[in-house]
Amino acid sequence: MRLTVLGCSGSVSGPDSPASGYLLTAPGTTPAVIDFGPGVLGALQRYADPGEVAIFLSHLHADHCLDLPSLLVWRRYHPNSSGGRAIVHGPSDTAERIGVASAEVAGACDDWSDTIDMRPWESGVEVPFGTATITPMRVSHPPESYGLRIRSDAGRTLCFTGDTALCSGVVELAAGADILLAEASWTHDPPNRPPNLHMSGTEAGQLASRAGVQELLLTHIPPWTSREDVIAEAKAEFSGPVHAVSPGEVYDF
Repeated sequence: MRLTVLGCSGSVSGPDSPASGYLLTAPGTTPAVIDFGPGVLGALQRYADPGEVAIFLSHLHADHCLDLPSLLVWRRYHPNSSGGRAIVHGPSDTAERIGVASAEVAGACDDWSDTIDMRPWESGVEVPFGTATITPMRVSHPPESYGLRIRSDAGRTLCFTGDTALCSGVVELAAGADILLAEASWTHDPPNRPPNLHMSGTEAGQLASRAGVQELLLTHIPPWTSREDVIAEAKAEFSGPVHAVSPGEVYDF
């Protein structure tokens, strides 16, 4: 199974990266995109047909989902569209939230059931993805938010934290993972850092150590946060390999 980074900028799109989006592919399996933030639709076109992908949403903050209205346009009006419905897994209010963003007039809600087969996550309940499985787990972030544990047919595991503060749920999710793709939005001690919202580099490293993962990949670093400082913090807490991802990078598991 392969993970391709489409975008990894945190909270907003950056000068060198779309916001959150990761392409998941495997032989004989429909490609899927984990999160669909601003700029992801454009990046996706380099690797896969947007008319043929499934979508897995961690949560509905704008930087993780707001290219979805553009995907609706692609799937409804592209001259070579298959006309089929895309499977979307996400929080329970996804259809309403994206429908409002896609509506023609204020106060309306676009009914996307012509284009989207919406399937709400249930925390802890496995979802098949070809020969692999994806398990969502509720994490600590203001809206309904999930981390995702992806187990390949080879038995290897990638854990994506989504957006979360360090919490027991994300430690359970990441336990023993081969690859931990962890958000690290802050350095650890800025005076204006909001509590219980995101992890620092220090906390991402602590999570990797507590969960006993093999490799730590840092993501969701905003344009205003130093990548080098976040990497240094994580390395101080975790003795395994640490890397901050960039668009276009590929990881096999």
